[in-house]
Parts: sequence; structure tokens; C-alpha cells
Amino acid sequence: MSEGKVAIVTGGGTGIGKHSAFALLQAGYLVTIAGRRQEMLDEAVAESELSDRALGVVTDVSDPESVANLFGKTVDKFGRVDVLFNNAGTGAPSIPLEELTFEQWTRVVNVNLTGAFLCTQEAFRIMKGQSPMGGRIINNGSISAHVPRPNSAPYTSTKHAMTGLTKSTSLDGRKYNIVCGQIDIGNALTDMTAKMQKGVPQADGSMKEEPTMDVEHVADAVVQMAELPLESNIQFMTILASSMPFIGRG
Repeated sequence: MSEGKVAIVTGGGTGIGKHSAFALLQAGYLVTIAGRRQEMLDEAVAESELSDRALGVVTDVSDPESVANLFGKTVDKFGRVDVLFNNAGTGAPSIPLEELTFEQWTRVVNVNLTGAFLCTQEAFRIMKGQSPMGGRIINNGSISAHVPRPNSAPYTSTKHAMTGLTKSTSLDGRKYNIVCGQIDIGNALTDMTAKMQKGVPQADGSMKEEPTMDVEHVADAVVQMAELPLESNIQFMTILASSMPFIGRG
């Protein structure tokens, strides 16, 4: 149990973020849940059954002022930041690469990559100055950090870039006792991935149903990463539905 430690979870109003926030609350953390929609945050905080330990902050992770507000409100209420889970992400329509608009491309880059950088930057500023110094950053890389799905250039590119951000953060944070690891998640069952049970485009052009796993297993893995003492780090973890088409030839 990490009673009294403080965590920020971005993209926390739904899905993996919400379940991870709940798991961190159950592990004893004080948790700021960040997301785009106030109503979803209010519902998540109420649903957590630990609302006295949770704070919802409307946040656009692609906006530096909004990110600064997120971290400022967290420190004002809880006093410090021990864990940041960079989970916020979005995708573009599954259309041929040559048909993507500039706006569709930049929106994904701004949320998935720039958003993670901006949150990491604010975390550094706080973690290096607090006592005791340091903290942990966990990045949601997705298995798209390893292999693409068809028609996913913006999402896949940002998730490959997330691996570079994770490595740079690990190196640059070393002198401040800030550690960084990446969790690469495949087919956790959420509202967003429920469509996989109806068929997903495959590399050979076919549509196939794909296995999924309980999202609680992902939340437990995030807590496992968060709970390590700062002298130890899970640099990369891949957690996925065992039978999904990731290992092998498709």
C-alpha cells in the first residue's frame, strides 16, 4: 500500500485510465483524474467509492496552460506528485494513409505525443523540487509501439515515438530520482475496444474477431509498476490478450 502518495492519471474518465485510477485509489494513492469532459470526470470520481481521495480536473493535454493547471491543482490539493500515468490518447479514422488530412494527423500527434511530453515536463518541474525528490512516470505505449495495424500511421507513429520519450525520460530523470517505464497494452476490453469482438481489419485485408482481456488486469499491472521503490523500475512491460494476433505471422 502507498498510503498518501499522489498519482495523476490522464485520459482517466473512461477505459484503461479510469480503471487504473480506481486501482491506484484502492492501493492507497490520492489520485487526480484528468480528462476532457467534466461530466465523465464527475461520474468517475463518484464511481470510485473513494471520492474524498480523488480529484477530477478537466484537461486538454495538448495545451501547455491546461497541463500546468492540472499539475497546479494537484499540488494545491495533495501537496506533491509521486506518479504520473501518461495514458491520454486518441486515433485517426482507419482510412488509407494518403487520404488522411493534415488536421487528422496533427490531432493525434498533439494528444498522444505532445501531450505526454507536456505532462512529463510538468512532472519533472515538480518532482525535482519536492521532498523527498523524485517520482515515477508510466507511459501507455500500446502494442502499436511495436507493430502497426492497417491504416494506423498517426497512432502507430506516436506510439513508436512514445518509446523514445520513455527512454529519454528515464535517462534525463536519473539525476532527479525520476524513473520512467512504459506499459504496452493489447486488446484490453473497454468501450473503445468492444468492436474487436465483431471483427478488426487484419494485415491480409480480412476482418477477424480478436480475443480481448479484462481491463482490470491492465490496471493491476499499472499499480505493480507504480508500487516499486524508486531504486527499481519496470522499463517495458507488454500485457495483452494471450491469443491475439501479435506474436506470429499474419
